[in-house]
Amino acid sequence: MTNNKGLEKGDERLEAVESTLSKTEQFIENNQKSLVIVVAVIVVVVLGYFGVSRYYLDPLEKEAQTQLFMAEAYFEQDSLNKALYGDGNNLGLLDVIDEYGSTKAGNLAKYYAGISFLKQGEYEEALDQLKSFKGKDHIVAVMALGAIGDVYLEMDKKSEAAAQYLKAARQEANELTSPVFLLKAGQTYELIGDAKKAVEIYNELKKNFPNSTEGRNAERYIARAEGKK
Repeated sequence: MTNNKGLEKGDERLEAVESTLSKTEQFIENNQKSLVIVVAVIVVVVLGYFGVSRYYLDPLEKEAQTQLFMAEAYFEQDSLNKALYGDGNNLGLLDVIDEYGSTKAGNLAKYYAGISFLKQGEYEEALDQLKSFKGKDHIVAVMALGAIGDVYLEMDKKSEAAAQYLKAARQEANELTSPVFLLKAGQTYELIGDAKKAVEIYNELKKNFPNSTEGRNAERYIARAEGKK
């Protein structure tokens, strides 16, 4: 009996599978034209994407990098006006942003422009550029966050500056930038008058980055902030 029941259940399952297959075949047969159109559209979209990347986006990126070269050179020389506005023969950072803003080079130009405006004391413009920068390189992205903190501090927005420094320190924790921004955060909290928060941050600096220059001096910062409590 058990074997017969097992066979019956097996037959039922087989019939169910066959029924499903026949329905699928019927669906394909009834909707053949629609399916062909859908597949064709997918193929066109995929080929179009690769075509746009190869024949438009890649050349545009190379052109943007070439145009950025001189502006970047002026930035490194601290010739900030030429970096921002060009020299009459070469585009400045703002021109690169306008013409190639969708490229990686155009995006990087926003960072350079933000730092340039910060150095020139044009804080609103600096804030606009730094906030619009979308960093994928971990170090540059963190530096941009920290630079926003510098802008807030220059604008006498100490609470915003302190919060921004902490964000920069903790976003991509590393030995290069995190100690610097933790120190800036602690110092800014001291300026605000929140010595308790400053001590907390200096202790974080001491614990997590003891081998950095800032970490080696953490005890001195802690003692100073403790004295202000």
